[in-house]
Amino acid sequence: MEVKIDSSWKKHLANEFAQPYFAELAAFVKKEYEDEAVYPQPKNIFRAFDLCPFGKVKVVILGQDPYHGKGQANGLAFAVDEVQTIPPSLQNIFKEIESDFGKPLMHRDGDLTRWAVQGVLLLNATLTVRAHQAGSHQGRGWEELTDAAVRALSEEREHLIFMLWGNYARAKGAHIDRNRHLVLEAPHPSPFSAASGFFGSRHFSRANEYLIAHGETPIDWL
Repeated sequence: MEVKIDSSWKKHLANEFAQPYFAELAAFVKKEYEDEAVYPQPKNIFRAFDLCPFGKVKVVILGQDPYHGKGQANGLAFAVDEVQTIPPSLQNIFKEIESDFGKPLMHRDGDLTRWAVQGVLLLNATLTVRAHQAGSHQGRGWEELTDAAVRALSEEREHLIFMLWGNYARAKGAHIDRNRHLVLEAPHPSPFSAASGFFGSRHFSRANEYLIAHGETPIDWL
C-alpha cells in the first residue's frame, strides 16, 4: 500500500508500514470508509504528521481518539475546524493557556493548525473512528503505529516536550526517555477531570521555558 504521508515521517515509520499488522489495518480502514461513515476525511488521516515533519517537532500532545461527531475530526488531536463549536476539553485547554500566560487568547477558534506549523505534534493514538462510535477503531493497529512514532521521537530527537494528559496518554508515554526530554503530566482536560490538576499545571509556559533554555523559539500558544 502506498502511504501518503510527509516524507520525513515516511522514512522513520517505513518499518511499520512494512509490517503485517499495518497491511491488516489498511485493509480494515479502507473497508470501513467504503461501508460506514468514518472520520476524519481520508486526506486528513495523517494530517498531524504532514503539518509537523519529524525534524520540526518541538512539542508532542497525545490524544486518544478522533472526535466521532460529523465534521469535527480534522486529523489533529483536540482540534476542530474553524467553523465547528469548540469541544469541552479544548475549551478547558484554552482556559488554562489564558490563566498560564495571564492574557486572553488572540485566536478563539478550535483550528489548531497554528500550533502544528510551529512544531506541535497533535497526535491521536488512533487515527480514524466510525461515526458516533467512540473507540471503534481501537485495537486494530493504529496504536502500534503511533507508539512507533513516539518511540522514534524519544530515541532520535533531543529536548522535546511531551504533554501527557490523563491515564491513557501517560501509559502511552511511559517509555519516553526522560533524561533527553521534558515530560509533563496532568489529568485530562475534560470537564470530568480538569479541576483535579489540569487547571494550574502551567504546561504551556513550562514548555516555552524549556524551549528557550535549549535555544529554541517558544510556541505562540495564544
